[in-house]
Amino acid sequence: MKKYVVAAACLTLLAAAVSAQDLNKEQKRLEESGVVLKEVLNIPDNIPHDLLEKAECVIVFPSLMKAAFVVGAEYGRGAMVCRTGDKFRGRWGAPAMYALEGGSFGFQIGAEATDLILLVMNDRGMESILSSKVKLGADASVAAGPVGRDASANTDAWMRAEILSYSRSRGLFAGVSLAGTTLRPDDEASERVYGHAIKAKDIVRGEKMTVPPTGHELVNVLQKSAPLNESKEAASIK
Repeated sequence: MKKYVVAAACLTLLAAAVSAQDLNKEQKRLEESGVVLKEVLNIPDNIPHDLLEKAECVIVFPSLMKAAFVVGAEYGRGAMVCRTGDKFRGRWGAPAMYALEGGSFGFQIGAEATDLILLVMNDRGMESILSSKVKLGADASVAAGPVGRDASANTDAWMRAEILSYSRSRGLFAGVSLAGTTLRPDDEASERVYGHAIKAKDIVRGEKMTVPPTGHELVNVLQKSAPLNESKEAASIK
C-alpha cells in the first residue's frame, strides 16, 4: 500500500511539472505576479492597508532587471487587476497584461531583479490607461507611495496622485518615482494568456470574464486583502 501512495505522489508531482512546462512566458509572468504581491503584502512595513482598500486597480511588474533600462528602449511586463462594476467598486476582476517603458526610475535597481507595484487610486485617466499609452507624470499623476503603519496619516499622497508606485529590491521595500515612464496595455501578451485576441479594456470591463488559472493567485490575494472599495468616491454611490 505504501508503494502505491509513493507512486501516486510521484505522478502528481510529475503532472505538475509537465503542466508548468506547458505554460508560455506570459502565463508564467502572470503567475509570478501573484507570488510577488503575496510576498510584498507579507512584509511588515508594506503597502498601507487603507490605501490598498481605496485602490481601483493594482499593477504588478515582477523581476525587472537594471539591464532592461540601460538604453531606455527595453521595457518591463506585468499584469493589472481592477475592481469590477461601476466606479470600480466591485470584486477584483480578470487580469490584463501591461508594459512599462523608458524613462528614469529614480533609483538604482542594482544587479538583481526588482519588483514594481502600482496602485491606481481613482478613475481619472483610467480610460486612457485602458486603451492607450500613458506617460506617467504627464498624462497621469504618479507619486512614490507611502509605506508602513504611519503612512495612514499621509492622506495627501493618495488624494493628489492618480497612481502610487512601490519597489522591492535587495530585500528593501519602498515608494519609488516613475515619472517619465510610459504605461500601456500589452494586448499581445494578453492574447497569449487567454488564447485569443482581446483588448485590456474588454478584460477589465468584462463583467463575466473568467480569471485564467495562472491569474488565480493574483486575484485571490487582492480579494482576500481588500475585498471592498473603501474610497469616498465609491462610498458616495453605494
